[in-house]
Amino acid sequence: MWNLWHGCHKLSPGCKHCYVYRGDAKRDIDSSVVTQTKNFDLPLRKKRNGDYKVPAGTLVYTCFTSDFFVEDADPWRPEAWQMMQQRSDLNFLIITKRIDRFAQCMPEDWNDGYNNVTICCTVENQACADYRLPIYKEAPIKHKIIICEPLLEKIDLQPFNIGAWIEQVVAGGESGNESRPCDYDWVMELRKVCMEHNVSFWFKQTGAKFIKDGKLYSIKRPFQHSQARKAGINL
Repeated sequence: MWNLWHGCHKLSPGCKHCYVYRGDAKRDIDSSVVTQTKNFDLPLRKKRNGDYKVPAGTLVYTCFTSDFFVEDADPWRPEAWQMMQQRSDLNFLIITKRIDRFAQCMPEDWNDGYNNVTICCTVENQACADYRLPIYKEAPIKHKIIICEPLLEKIDLQPFNIGAWIEQVVAGGESGNESRPCDYDWVMELRKVCMEHNVSFWFKQTGAKFIKDGKLYSIKRPFQHSQARKAGINL
């Protein structure tokens, strides 16, 4: 986990019950203030013997307590790109709701993308999919994953021809005491499109409130991932 800056601004319906805001509230931290963290240079840190502390081949979950493309981080992002380029032996995974800022945030040497960077686009409802995915489709990114989490309603991915440019679709419900329900039928609709387009599908978690066959279930946090795995629908 490489959280090089912390804090964000709520942008769309999926942000309503943000886990970062929930956690910060318990520590009396203002999540809307974006600050660089003490781990900003983590990928370049070395041990006493000169080896990198983060070993080659590691999957690095990047900026999970913020959004990598949040406006407040514009002054720091060029150095972050440089570190990713320097550590081409690592694989960086970025999830964003701000794919519409990508074009103005690319590094000068990006070209058609870094081989070691996957940029995932979050779409929580149809409106977000309709706005973000056409931008995402045209963006010069080598590795693309659509994240439908928290899944707040049925989303139709059929119009976007995902088989031509997407590596995976991830679906998941919302966690937390105030979570909104996720319907299994919505999950299966996404899976159906992935099957038709030969795209990998991962049902990540049920969320705290899960509807199946018209019945609402309350699922405790420790079981939300395991219950999703038990469904056996990953492709």
